[in-house]
Amino acid sequence: MKQRGILFMATALIAALMVTGCAAPKGSTVAEKRDFIKDMRKETLAKLYQEKPYVKQQIKNAAGYGVFSNINTNLFLLSTARGYGVVRNNRTGKDTYMQMGQVGVGPGLGLKDFRAVIVFQDGETLNQFVEKGWEFGGHADAAAKSGEKGGAVGAEGYADQDISIYTITEAGAALQATVAGTKYWKDDELN
Repeated sequence: MKQRGILFMATALIAALMVTGCAAPKGSTVAEKRDFIKDMRKETLAKLYQEKPYVKQQIKNAAGYGVFSNINTNLFLLSTARGYGVVRNNRTGKDTYMQMGQVGVGPGLGLKDFRAVIVFQDGETLNQFVEKGWEFGGHADAAAKSGEKGGAVGAEGYADQDISIYTITEAGAALQATVAGTKYWKDDELN
């Protein structure tokens, strides 16, 4: 019986890593991958502006913003996420392509495809994020969505006064409460 439990946990971990490993921009060339990420950014911002119109002005006035696509899996006490995105410096117009990864612990079960928009109010915070990229925090949500059906709870957060974070669930089902460490880093291939 104990071996079955260990086998189940190992299988669940491998499945979680395989699913999050698929979270990469589509395309076979650097230009195709960049275009894919830019299209994801455009679609995500359109959805966010439809749900929260005031964010458009907030982003316009900010030092910059990042838009990320993430796939999160939570199997019992282990949570992992993998994703990609782009950070725009509004002052210079420069885009920095980035990757992200997350590992966490906490009770939960589910798989969720979501988008995150991070708004940076000042240039120093923006530059620190691009150069160092760490975020650490708790996370709790409930989501059940497929296409246009379903809903999600847990959409907005503030890391501090200089950063606002908005999330949009694309698809999946999850019920989780985790403490996770997230690392964002520059994508060497796309920059």
